[in-house]
Amino acid sequence: MRDGRRRRVGRKSTTREPIIQGPASHQQDSAPDAGADTEPEATRRDADVTESARANRGWWDRNADEYQVEHGTFLGDDRFVWGPEGLDEVEAELLGPPEDLKGKDVLEIGAGAAQCARWLAAQGARPVALDISHRQLQHALRIGAAFPLVCADAGALPFADGSFDLACSAYGALPFVADPVLVLKEVHRVLRPGGRFVFSVTHPIRWAFPDEPGPEGLSVSASYFDRTPYVEQDENGEAVYVEHHRTVGDRVRDVVAGGFRLVDLVEPEWPAWNTSEWGGWSPLRGNLIPGSAIFVCERD
Repeated sequence: MRDGRRRRVGRKSTTREPIIQGPASHQQDSAPDAGADTEPEATRRDADVTESARANRGWWDRNADEYQVEHGTFLGDDRFVWGPEGLDEVEAELLGPPEDLKGKDVLEIGAGAAQCARWLAAQGARPVALDISHRQLQHALRIGAAFPLVCADAGALPFADGSFDLACSAYGALPFVADPVLVLKEVHRVLRPGGRFVFSVTHPIRWAFPDEPGPEGLSVSASYFDRTPYVEQDENGEAVYVEHHRTVGDRVRDVVAGGFRLVDLVEPEWPAWNTSEWGGWSPLRGNLIPGSAIFVCERD
């Protein structure tokens, strides 16, 4: 699972050394630029498909180590968690009963370290884990992956038509792309008739509130209807992180425009057992307003 970092500026890794070692060329490419100690400027402005993809590929490559250190325990190595609330696919069965997953070809989009794909493989499915970030997929290799790992953009899936029975994305790709319909059409293309796509994103209502876990995160501070992307940019004005806002209605229309039928919209409640905070998600806010939205879609 991947989380949005809206209003939380990306930081350099707090670990003394990378928790994995990649090829020298990648280490050089993913290292922070000179002057990276300067905090990016947070703003709201337009960001197109190309700029968004470039910025977020770089952000996740730079921050993958820290992300896995910070959230790896919560996510586990082989759990399928839909969001910071901790809703587990074992209980939710949004892709179907676990026993029905055996032998199914499943595409995980925005896989990160492929925790969800690893759980799917344990159920007897044949997963493929895809992510735009090479560094995130190195963490999948570190943990272990007896299934294909693919580094690619969700808007241009490198698979033949009708390659998969199911597709899933836990906070992957959709919050970060400028054209979500393009991604949905691509997923529709690679699914077989009757296939299901389930994806989770930050609940759209959260965009009206500050991204803070405490009481300050409970007062409306912006228009829910303002779709202007959240952008973090460097001193040259180049985006280093981009997150896009869609209202609930926008998301529904995107699903339909992508060729899917919306089967369910799940808004997980914050469970009593979960006392942890994850960015702007917290028990305080989770007991009052939804934090995640999960869209269950089917290809007719």
